[in-house]
Amino acid sequence: MSVAPERDGALIELVDIRKVYQMGAAEVNALDGVSLRIQRGEYVAVMGPSGSGKSTLMNIVGCLDTPTSGSYKLRGTEIRDRDDDELARIRNQEVGFIFQTFNLLSRADALHNVELPMIYAGRSKHDRKARAREMLDLVGLGDRTHHRPNELSGGQRQRVAIARALVNEPSIVLADEPTGNLDSKTGLEIMALLDEVHHGGNTVILVTHEEEIAANAERIVRLRDGRIESDQPTPRAAGNGGVSSAARRASAPSSA
Repeated sequence: MSVAPERDGALIELVDIRKVYQMGAAEVNALDGVSLRIQRGEYVAVMGPSGSGKSTLMNIVGCLDTPTSGSYKLRGTEIRDRDDDELARIRNQEVGFIFQTFNLLSRADALHNVELPMIYAGRSKHDRKARAREMLDLVGLGDRTHHRPNELSGGQRQRVAIARALVNEPSIVLADEPTGNLDSKTGLEIMALLDEVHHGGNTVILVTHEEEIAANAERIVRLRDGRIESDQPTPRAAGNGGVSSAARRASAPSSA
């Protein structure tokens, strides 16, 4: 199953999403009727205290989990009822993941770690290596292609993870606490790189508990007790007249 391009709708459309976990005899409502639309090219931060549902929401958006009820459409295609194989294909083709703990293969060098999504996608060895080198150059690690994770700093490992996230040209870049294991200076460098990723046309969804990190986005969605508490533009979007870059690109005249 492939996901068709969206036409006039949102890239991501969640309608009345509920996720219930069975904890012994009790039920836990991790998400309780969440509705959310995200357009192509937006930069959105998702915030909330522990237990607010933000990780569950991101797992559903990233097709790592499925909702108990409600509708999730990605580029206009309903995702909720897809089987595990279809969800795996969607994750590989449509979502680039960046994790707090990097999730790199410890015995593989940077080049092979970046290649991995393309192996699952069935790309040829020649194409994989060329594309992986291109992405490592993009994140400033062209001279570290054969270094393993234990030979790289935390910031360099996160750059490898960003290169891996971008290698299949995903619809969504999903960054879950991407600076959580980094010092302040390195965290700022990674956020600047994510800013470049966004300006390159990618849709970026950032999960964070830090206000100063969330301020890099153009919009902040705040969750509490499994519900959306607020959904507001940031001062960065207000500096663009309150219009996100996605909306500005959509309204710009075509150069064709």
